[in-house]
Amino acid sequence: MDCRRIEKLLDSYLDRELDRDSAITVKRHLQVCGECSRTLDARSSMSSSIKRRATYYPAPAELANRIRTQVPHAAAYRADKTRQPRFRLPAWSRWFQLGGAVAAAVVVTTIATMQLTSMPEDQRIAEQVLSGHSRSLLTSHQIDVASSDQHTVKPWLSSKLDFSPTVTDLTTSGFPLRGGRLDYVDNRPVAVLVYGHRQHVIDLFIWPDEAVSDASRTRVFSKRGLNLRHWAVAGMTYWAVSDINTADLEAFAEHYASAR
Repeated sequence: MDCRRIEKLLDSYLDRELDRDSAITVKRHLQVCGECSRTLDARSSMSSSIKRRATYYPAPAELANRIRTQVPHAAAYRADKTRQPRFRLPAWSRWFQLGGAVAAAVVVTTIATMQLTSMPEDQRIAEQVLSGHSRSLLTSHQIDVASSDQHTVKPWLSSKLDFSPTVTDLTTSGFPLRGGRLDYVDNRPVAVLVYGHRQHVIDLFIWPDEAVSDASRTRVFSKRGLNLRHWAVAGMTYWAVSDINTADLEAFAEHYASAR
């Protein structure tokens, strides 16, 4: 089984949702494939971080009370359903109702699929980058390895990924390195370098993408109060996202590119 098929099974393998034969196949592949093993380690690390840092909200006591009050009504409803109804719809009528429900579900699913598949590639990736940035702020999980030393951040990220991102401290330019973390974008683990600018946070998402050219992918986006800048250099794609203004984000991108 090739790496692409194995990669699609890694999440299920990690969650122990595969059948016995599939799990054995994945396990044997991981024993001989270092790249897939590193991908699994990165996803496992990310899952553990989310479990440690995610905020959980217990159900309020009032909810349990409301459920208890509904139990007698539910029992009465079940008892009433056992009684013979005075009138039954013909069998063909029920089939028409079922057919209408199925047709409606097909229409809704088709529309949703068309909307997702018709979204331009850059916008689809931009949505994932925005979600990763916002999620890190909401869960207070912005950094896996906290350090302003690129010789600490780079080896840590490289050990978790199948590539080695360029890491540099830009303190003298007004963008100090705070650390790095792992994220998951475009169906693969990616590196995120975390920089500061005054009281703001800049996330720089990095991963290899041989399909993009250096010049054609320099783009600027603004969505939901956040600014993004996307560029590609030497087979690597970069997405910077922050709530700083576009001029400062442009300056950050230029300082990072010149320091590589």
